[in-house]
Amino acid sequence: MISKESKKELIEKYRKNAKDTGSVEVQVAILTARINELTDHFKSHSKDHHSRLGLLKMVGKRRRLLDYVKRGDDQRYRTIIADLGIRK
Repeated sequence: MISKESKKELIEKYRKNAKDTGSVEVQVAILTARINELTDHFKSHSKDHHSRLGLLKMVGKRRRLLDYVKRGDDQRYRTIIADLGIRK
């Protein structure tokens, strides 16, 4: 789990206006932070298959959100990918 402080920082960095907490950019940033934490977790707990299923679900959700953005605005998609360091 990511801490409240780091989640708040991500929301403030990627939001569009003062009350934005659920835009695609914010959702993708939070999912990416959670995915990175779980990836580090698996380096020491390689047999944790229950958490691995959750990781795969998060990766799929992030992929669907990014596909949605790419359909609408390719430049916005490229900026999100570049900012978060996601390949593809």
